[in-house]
Amino acid sequence: MIVKRPKLLGIMAEPPKHLGKILSVIPFVIVIMLYMYGSHARRLVNKHDKILPPPTEMAQAVSKLAFTKDKRFDTYIMLEDTKSSLTRLLAGMLLATILGLLVGVNLAAFKGLEVIFLNFSNFVAIIPPLAVLPILFVVMGVGEPAKIALIFLGTFPMITLSVYHAAKKLPVQQKIKALTMGASDLQFVYKVMVPQLIPHLLESMRLSFGAGWLFLISAEAISSSVGLGYRIFLVRRYLAMDVIIPYTIWITFIGFLISFGISKFIKWRYPWYTATK
Repeated sequence: MIVKRPKLLGIMAEPPKHLGKILSVIPFVIVIMLYMYGSHARRLVNKHDKILPPPTEMAQAVSKLAFTKDKRFDTYIMLEDTKSSLTRLLAGMLLATILGLLVGVNLAAFKGLEVIFLNFSNFVAIIPPLAVLPILFVVMGVGEPAKIALIFLGTFPMITLSVYHAAKKLPVQQKIKALTMGASDLQFVYKVMVPQLIPHLLESMRLSFGAGWLFLISAEAISSSVGLGYRIFLVRRYLAMDVIIPYTIWITFIGFLISFGISKFIKWRYPWYTATK
């Protein structure tokens, strides 16, 4: 007897690709419709309502910030905010990724380092980075280094431990063969282990970007004069939701593009890694 697999519901369901693409749009449509209904309902009660502005007002606000040059600073405000935030975010994330790889792979490869530093690394990973922010501002000032340091401290431990655990899963036979064939310790670590860990490192970096955005927005909200997080907290006192909502959507869109780009790069450059997952 042939049992038909359900197309949508059930743990054995396998929705067709074309159906899946259509269905994936439904949650977005529902959210937009609910927002439009809520905005319309609030405007019927109060035509000056600011909490749920209609799309036309948000479009006007974005046009002013993104496509109209500010006369005071002679810049496009949204562009400058985006450039400043991305510079901070990428600087902190790249620093955390590079050092996370170096520390993680060496902890896994050298037992002495693992014994000395692993417990300390686990302890540091528990510290809430936002609790350290005031200390960073006192020690480093309120400039760019403190903001980048917060992003680094918030993402470095999780990347390091992720690389460490991935490195510990590599077959021990690789070490035996490499050392038998005359490779030195460092040659084994950096020519055998590291190339295999790069796709996992990129995946860890991709997953850490969400935390990186959180720490970036928090730092900009407390002390900054430009940036996406700074702009959101600047206009909130005026209940300028026509600016806050588009900025939030823009941040989400940038985060999605970064995540999507890294994911596609991993699939293209390391197909063996994608196939083994």
